[in-house]
Amino acid sequence: MESTILSIKNLNKRYGKIHAVNDVSLEIHKGNVYGILGPNGSGKSTTLGIVLNVVNKTSGEYSWFDGTMQTHEALKKVGAIIERPNFYPYMSAKENLELVCKIKGINYNKINEKLEIVGLLDRKDSKFKTFSLGMKQRLAIASALLNDPEILILDEPTNGLDPQGIHQIRDIIRLIASQGTTILLASHLLDEVEKVCSHVLVLRYGKVLYSGTVDSMTNHSVFFELQANDNKSLTDVLKQHPETDTVSEIEGKIIVHFKNKVDAAQLNQYFFDKGICLNHLVQKRTSLEEQFLALTNK
Repeated sequence: MESTILSIKNLNKRYGKIHAVNDVSLEIHKGNVYGILGPNGSGKSTTLGIVLNVVNKTSGEYSWFDGTMQTHEALKKVGAIIERPNFYPYMSAKENLELVCKIKGINYNKINEKLEIVGLLDRKDSKFKTFSLGMKQRLAIASALLNDPEILILDEPTNGLDPQGIHQIRDIIRLIASQGTTILLASHLLDEVEKVCSHVLVLRYGKVLYSGTVDSMTNHSVFFELQANDNKSLTDVLKQHPETDTVSEIEGKIIVHFKNKVDAAQLNQYFFDKGICLNHLVQKRTSLEEQFLALTNK
């Protein structure tokens, strides 16, 4: 069993009549990348604020590291960026990070290593004010990594960046994750979650609409369009396939969703072995986007 880094149970936050976080539960295990996905105002930032001890919860509970330590102790093992990065404009990247090290009691030898990860080592002596928005964000990530956190928490990490900046941040997130750091990021961009996360929690108006792996959210979305000269026997044979979930017919084409991933070549072979030659076999997918919209529009 992988260790639990953060456990959230039935968390609620009310601001007067607004139920900003409505009965949210989430388990974060070591070594995964979690995305909290939802439109603006869905309760993502509030949820992060509660577990980082900057927002008081109304009810529910959360615990860090299997409940083995108090929140203020646990937060020393957490790296978080939840506001716009705040550095001194006339100091260099390196000087700004030295200051963070001083405050947190971290050895200066971490600085180059972290600047390397975010691709800013060659700019370590440049003043912060000369940095682009994307570079500022990358410096903030370097700063949050200085204490070698067990988990890195990012709120809308690519907000306001140009396409190149977005691409760089996503590459950095993947790199950090590949080195074993657990990541929790909040985003309203589906694309972001699909590209970098292994697990996703979809929120709307503070309520959880979906919680699980990104794969199983997308797996449900893969389906095949099939056709043979005799669609009746095609359907009969299809119903014998152990992975078949639902079968329907639209405009002379058989639409099939499978429970788990089925390979097109294997499927073709399966029919061939049963004496059916397909004249049409297309694998399609409902994009995560369509599913997300279906979820959030309900």
